[in-house]
Amino acid sequence: MKILDAGQMAALDRRAIEEIGIPGPVLMENAAVGAVDALGLHFPQAETVAIVAGPGSNGGDGLAMARHLDGRGYQCSIWLVLSDKSLRGDAALQHAILERAGLLVESLRPEDDLDPVLERVAASCREADVVVDALFGTGLSRPVAGHFAAVLDVIAMSGTPVLAVDLPSGLDGSRAQIAGPHLAAELTVTFAYPKIAHVLAPASDHVGELVVVDLGLPACLVDTAESDVELIDVATVAPWLEDRPLGGHKGTFGHALLLAGGPGTGGAAVLAARAAVRAGAGLVTVATPAPAKDVVDLGSLESMTLALPMGSDAREIAGSDEWMADEPILCEAAERRFRAALEGKNAVGMGPGLGRHAATAATIRRLTREIDLPLVLDADALNAHAGQLEALAERAAPTVLTPHPGEMARLLGCKTSDVQGDRLAAAREACARSGAVVVLKGRQTLIAAPGVPVAVNPTGNPGMGTGGSGDVLTGWLTALLARGHAARDAACLAVYAHGLAGDLAARDGGQEALAAGDLVAAIGRAYGYIRTAFEAPAGLPERTNGR
Repeated sequence: MKILDAGQMAALDRRAIEEIGIPGPVLMENAAVGAVDALGLHFPQAETVAIVAGPGSNGGDGLAMARHLDGRGYQCSIWLVLSDKSLRGDAALQHAILERAGLLVESLRPEDDLDPVLERVAASCREADVVVDALFGTGLSRPVAGHFAAVLDVIAMSGTPVLAVDLPSGLDGSRAQIAGPHLAAELTVTFAYPKIAHVLAPASDHVGELVVVDLGLPACLVDTAESDVELIDVATVAPWLEDRPLGGHKGTFGHALLLAGGPGTGGAAVLAARAAVRAGAGLVTVATPAPAKDVVDLGSLESMTLALPMGSDAREIAGSDEWMADEPILCEAAERRFRAALEGKNAVGMGPGLGRHAATAATIRRLTREIDLPLVLDADALNAHAGQLEALAERAAPTVLTPHPGEMARLLGCKTSDVQGDRLAAAREACARSGAVVVLKGRQTLIAAPGVPVAVNPTGNPGMGTGGSGDVLTGWLTALLARGHAARDAACLAVYAHGLAGDLAARDGGQEALAAGDLVAAIGRAYGYIRTAFEAPAGLPERTNGR
């Protein structure tokens, strides 16, 4: 599903009016009817509505809603909050219609004695069952100030549920960041497409339930609307779970090779291996340092294990923190053996549990440059490339990076707070500099790939914030690449299904008890839901403002 910013939505509106010839008042009427329908469905017991409209097109939508609400028997109080300029265009038309219909519209202007007027607005909001916020829509790009900010405070303090028209006032439709005073809605009704603020936190935290209303735009406009962000949904990923051929065998579904684990971190290799098996790879081999071999053998029975040699005294002091700090996990002999194991493999996943020793990092960078197979880099394989993203652009085969925000900060040479302050920008920068598919993990995981929109994942929950969840994703992604999926398709499918598995596991046992192994156990159920439905599974609704 496409996600538009404010400029892209404005361009779509202009095309509808100028190219197709749909009058602006018709679009406003369609928006108002859809919003009133949504109000009736979401607030079935409501009888009184306070409409607070602004001076622009969003206010015009609110004024048009007032007429329809009145016609359906609601008791309405209508407030028009004006700037220094008078109403123009379609909003002025809607205001004139209300006046001719005999509906009282009370105005609040900057030159008014504000306190008594604000008290009356406050009383209207407190006495209403629903407040319609039609002050500002997606086009707002600066903080709300002055008497408009005072009105936002009055609405917020009323305690009455808010229906936001297009976007809660004070949010910028093009940004996840929040610049100043704003409202939080219980229900937001937007038009044609979701906007960035609807789907990305922290702005999306204030949207409440999101309803997207059809404006009656023709397919020739809808299908060609420009967008550089899109929401992953089950309809996106379901076609990539194709039926297996009747004559298929283990060689048909790819051989995944994982380089992971070490003394004390064998569990990372186990989780990645088990996920790769469950995700559908025909064969899985885990290359892991010799001290971790038994852990991996016992922890993942369906995969094969390749023990990598280590230093001469490694087996005697395996697991020692002092040793891990002073000695590399990957030595020259290990590198040679791993290179020999590349023969016959279809994809490689590298990084979990390998450590940050400088010699190990140099080995990882060397292998990354020279492996001519689809490659997933996670954890310490990402840390090995800190500040060296551009080197990855030299790879001919597909590359997928799976950083969490801290690893992304190290890759970009910035602070974690900078990454979290604008996750879209960080994902795009990492993609541009590396030429790789970049999976920026966390709440609302982002997938950035060259030349296509950034994908936003709606599945998952806070219970997945536990050790090993990322290792599961690494194995899952490597399996899909080994099966022959294109890198971006594999990333979108793995991330969506990984989050869905977390939602299924949390539904069964709660978020607090969720462990990474539960994600592996839920892989089959996640696939089953995706295969059988092109809508959200019962009890697991699609969310545009979730993790």
